[in-house]
Amino acid sequence: MIKVVKFGGSSLASAEQFQKAGSIIRKDKARRYVIPSAPGKRDANDTKVTDMLYSCYRQAILDEDMDEDSDEKDSVNFEEMLKKIQNRFDLIIAGLKLSLSLEKEFKIIRENFSKKAGRDYAASRGEYLNGRIMAEYLGYEFIDAAEVIFFDEEGNFDAQKTDAVLSERLMHTSRAVIPGFYGSMPDGKIRTFSRGGSDITGSITAKAVQADLYENWTDVSGFLVADPRIIKNPKAIDVITYRELRELSYMGATVLHEDAIFPVRKEGIPINIRNTNAPEDKGTLIVEATCQKPRFTITGIAGKKDFASITVEKAMMNSEVGFCKRVLEVFENNDISIEHMPSGIDTMTIFVHQDEFEEKEQKVIAGIHRAVSPDFLELESDLALIAVVGRGMKATRGTSGRIFSALAHANVNVKMIDQGSSELNIIIGVRNHDFEAAVKALYDIFVTTQI
Repeated sequence: MIKVVKFGGSSLASAEQFQKAGSIIRKDKARRYVIPSAPGKRDANDTKVTDMLYSCYRQAILDEDMDEDSDEKDSVNFEEMLKKIQNRFDLIIAGLKLSLSLEKEFKIIRENFSKKAGRDYAASRGEYLNGRIMAEYLGYEFIDAAEVIFFDEEGNFDAQKTDAVLSERLMHTSRAVIPGFYGSMPDGKIRTFSRGGSDITGSITAKAVQADLYENWTDVSGFLVADPRIIKNPKAIDVITYRELRELSYMGATVLHEDAIFPVRKEGIPINIRNTNAPEDKGTLIVEATCQKPRFTITGIAGKKDFASITVEKAMMNSEVGFCKRVLEVFENNDISIEHMPSGIDTMTIFVHQDEFEEKEQKVIAGIHRAVSPDFLELESDLALIAVVGRGMKATRGTSGRIFSALAHANVNVKMIDQGSSELNIIIGVRNHDFEAAVKALYDIFVTTQI
């Protein structure tokens, strides 16, 4: 059996956390490939190493561009900031009682910062250095991600080349540490994924070695049915499908980087979200499909605030060929992405992010009038969208009725409700100020009263 294990920043923020991770890895011989993130926060007032590196690189550029005697020079210079970062890693090394020295590595970083190697290079050093420490601590081979993870000349991930090179490399390596978050361009320049991209590296590695399981270790025991900032001690999700996860991630659930799903999904490799601080918890298993019935009718609730809606009404619009296409082209021409689009016989409503729409709203309104000559056009702002997601809804009668009942009882006015054709999710539109009350009401009707 082969397992790929990825540890997040909070799981590797200190020597104590490293020891927990090491204990987890050593407990199961199948955990052969390890993907570390950069050290995260040790407490609420701490700073993530990646953020420290961004600031340090920014200061390195300032120090390089400014005259030595300039009065504008920051009181905390690049060297002092780099020393603080080195101290973070030295504390981990000392706590693990390793003989490893990163002096040479920091000399190279110092030189590359001075040469303006780029923000991606700067950000990637947290994972790179943590990978060095993890490999030394475990006695595993260290593989620089720049040698096995590739991007093309436009900066897009090169899946085909990466899979070929990484598969070949790991075929001859029984146990290895591969830093997450970054790879290299054709010219050798470092390129990073978006923040949280170590999840993607883990998924890519799991695909390359045809792993039986990809374990993603973080600071929570898997996905929760609802946001713990809104619901006190929400129930955990035992098993969730990739499709359900995609819906919840899109609407704001952020335990796992959503792009980490695709490489393993194609191979049918399950993902297990686990808690480094509570390794006895089973966490959440993410699978392609399952016969296991969910504990509740729904799998999860997630949502976002700050949407605007544009309702276009025109008699007999359903008989006009290309009507919807012409309306949508107005948004495309103004570079505005569409989040949701419920429609009726003579109406269609487009939901967009309010901050994207506000500065272009008059252009959009004029464009719609020119494109389709609507009878009526209405704008609404300060809206929230909530997704109620679950494979169990398909086999359960009256789900929409229970939603309306719960929201009415909580005095929440429903602006829109729409069910996808897959019957996997129901989207509800409410006012921003009703968002938390709506989530609580939905959790109560589908989870609390069902226990």
